Amino acid sequence: MTAAPLSARAVSTVALIAGLLCSIAGCGTGTSASSASAEKTGAKSAQAQSRTAWQEPAAYTYTLRSSEGERALIGAFRITVRDGAVAEAVGLDDSGRRVVEGFADAVPTIGELLDELAQARRDGADTAEARYAADGHPVRISLDWEESAIDDEAVYVISGYEPADR
Repeated sequence: MTAAPLSARAVSTVALIAGLLCSIAGCGTGTSASSASAEKTGAKSAQAQSRTAWQEPAAYTYTLRSSEGERALIGAFRITVRDGAVAEAVGLDDSGRRVVEGFADAVPTIGELLDELAQARRDGADTAEARYAADGHPVRISLDWEESAIDDEAVYVISGYEPADR
């Protein structure tokens, strides 16, 4: 038994449905061109307002997964901040351990990550985006200074954030 060839109408219907599904699947998963443009021009988005509402405490711990690009700060870390500075950093994977052993000063506070985000926005980076938790601290920062450049990206995923008891 051989299958009958699809009619032009059937092929076009399948293509239309596939296109609609792709469009729907993409809804809400990224930053639109207009919102990216608004962020570059300094307009405040709801996420930017969350950033201003959060005040970095003097003492806290968090887990950082830093990836993408060609740079020293790659790997997973558990970081303790005291008096606004990194007091302890533990590498949680091979890359993180190498960074802690050789470039401990490269391990940032959350405030320093937010400063890097702000600088990327001031410099007109192609991507300078952040997502925030309900309390306003960032949970993901994505940076890409030049879209056409290779290995200038940075992605920071922040989890396990715990302010220290007062």
